[in-house]
Amino acid sequence: MLLSFDRHLAVGAALLAVVAGVVPATAAHAAQARPAGTAQAGPPAPDLAALERALRNTTAAGAPGAMARFSGPGGARTRAVGVRDRATGAAMDPAARFRIGSVSKTFTSVVLLQLVAEKKVALDASAGRYLPGLLPDDRITVRHLLTHRSGLADYTDAMFARTVPGFEAVRNKVFGYGDLVRLSLDEPRTNPPGAAYAYSNTNFVVLGMLIEKVTGTGIAKEYGRRIIKPLRLRNTSYVHPGTAIRGLHARGYLHPDEAGAPLVDSTEQTVSWAQSAGAVISDAADLNTFTSALLGGKLLSEPMLDAMTTATPTDTARTRFYGLGLRRYDLSCGTSVYGHTGTVQGFYTYAFTTRDGRRSLAAMANTSNRGQANTALGGALDAAFCGAAAARPAKGAARGFAAAPADVDLPERHAR
Repeated sequence: MLLSFDRHLAVGAALLAVVAGVVPATAAHAAQARPAGTAQAGPPAPDLAALERALRNTTAAGAPGAMARFSGPGGARTRAVGVRDRATGAAMDPAARFRIGSVSKTFTSVVLLQLVAEKKVALDASAGRYLPGLLPDDRITVRHLLTHRSGLADYTDAMFARTVPGFEAVRNKVFGYGDLVRLSLDEPRTNPPGAAYAYSNTNFVVLGMLIEKVTGTGIAKEYGRRIIKPLRLRNTSYVHPGTAIRGLHARGYLHPDEAGAPLVDSTEQTVSWAQSAGAVISDAADLNTFTSALLGGKLLSEPMLDAMTTATPTDTARTRFYGLGLRRYDLSCGTSVYGHTGTVQGFYTYAFTTRDGRRSLAAMANTSNRGQANTALGGALDAAFCGAAAARPAKGAARGFAAAPADVDLPERHAR
């Protein structure tokens, strides 16, 4: 795929950075360590060859297609490999829309934190204050839900214990929020409130309920008026319980549990099993805009953004962290990036930006339930944000950002 530039985006990104005036943490640390009189080095340019390698590694690992869009002060750059539609052979297109899975959680968090800023919700209040009688433990706070520390079991573990049968059972089903919470409460809790990080879609289902209770309106309207319309995200929508992805889009393909079994076209589904935990549709350009605007200070006040980006480790290597509906990854070159990953049947997504919001990457592969492809796609992060400074892979090796099993959005059941 040829390199493309979006000069209009470049101007917008530059203006955004000036207005925001935020200094990335990594840059601040570098400035403190720089000897007097040493010229300040700018951020590394994205390694576009390495970015394309990451995408090709992703298709080699089983994805029909993969694409990435990097935006920064120099403009937008895209790469795409493989196909977006196996039936027609249509090439993967960086402008295609797709299901973003748990990147939706960051949308939900932004709405919730705006409500906190408006004094309509308190982070450290019991969730039961707003949803009396819903949860079994009044010690579970709003903050616990946002940080995956509530101890509420993830109902998707049982729902998708068998990948394809589980998916087909819910593909066209419409759940109420309460239905999903009840499924969680049928399972043992993972830990006492606040005791440990345990990723659970249930947390963001409860937050969706809380938002709708406090505002008196649906989550789609709140996404629209607080995020989508202000940022002019023309290709972003929440269509639940509609099943179609309108306009130019990539088709999603689900890998079954059984080795050698054919891929399942999972494009059309209600995603009612996820809702405020993962049902948003978008494209790479809109995700670049969203993550840049968020970390650039356009959606939240400085105190709220500080709270959102205050994160605790989720892995023993202390390279992955979770804040308030926001991930932080510390890359091989020392750069920290903020955003979220997404897994929904048929799609893997990475949407990340630097702390100042000036450089952003959105990457997608149109498959899921294939951990090797997810790991390979994660290699796009180092390529985009570390550039040529990133360590080169050994000859013949596929380099990728290893996704921690505890951080996946759906149970990963590799083909056996």
